[in-house]
Amino acid sequence: MISVPVYQVDAFAEKPFSGNPAAICLLENEGNEAWMQKVAQEMNLSETAFVTYDGETYNLRWFTPKMEVDLCGHATLAAAHVLFSERHVNKKNVKFKTKSGSLTASLTGKNNDYIEISFPVEKDEPLNDLDDLIKALRINHEAVNYIGKNSFDYLVEVVSEKKLGEIAPDFKLLSEITDRGVIVTSKSRTSPYDFVSRFFAPAVGIDEDPVTGSAHCNLAYYWKNKLNKSQFLAYQDSDRGGELRVRIESDKDLKERVYISGKAITVMKGELLYL
Repeated sequence: MISVPVYQVDAFAEKPFSGNPAAICLLENEGNEAWMQKVAQEMNLSETAFVTYDGETYNLRWFTPKMEVDLCGHATLAAAHVLFSERHVNKKNVKFKTKSGSLTASLTGKNNDYIEISFPVEKDEPLNDLDDLIKALRINHEAVNYIGKNSFDYLVEVVSEKKLGEIAPDFKLLSEITDRGVIVTSKSRTSPYDFVSRFFAPAVGIDEDPVTGSAHCNLAYYWKNKLNKSQFLAYQDSDRGGELRVRIESDKDLKERVYISGKAITVMKGELLYL
């Protein structure tokens, strides 16, 4: 019998039972993919992350209940929170090796109560009207300002926060026409937020994700060009809801990176037992 520490963390959360929950498993040796997928199904959260120490860095992999994914923001935040709060890391930053390259998480804020993660920029390309996508979102063409696509998801800007909140997709149809998901966004008229969003990903087993860090890798790029600014306070308008601090800037190699920060709270911890 082997015991694996497992934590449930609410990411991008100001208080327990808000934000986006993720399960974090700390492994001595990387598990096989079939086992990790079964654990993700057992946890039944939008993401379960598996962390393995590898010298100076940590290997990090993310699984939905249905499949492994290449990038997940909230589970990365949750994983960093566990490493910091459980004293596995004694400095203010930690590096992860992932399928999307190297990611760095750092403690920030006056009381080190925020965690900021550096992500690659996801750029969208405009598309012509997609009738099937609009039909799946159950909105009319007049409500759509823009449709684009990045390497993971579709991006749709709608005319207002009110319209954004009213969207009730046909998840079966949406799962048939997308590989991962759809980011829907609008400019915010509600202070203090710059923009708001929702994220639907039934193709990977998540009808609506509560707070999606990886979606903001594209949203930062999109709203930088729309609003002519590079720092944002964003809100994901799901039932649980979540606030994200987002900035986009060039690194020393003049490559744009997105920096996303938020708070995280451990709501449960225990042991995962398996033979």
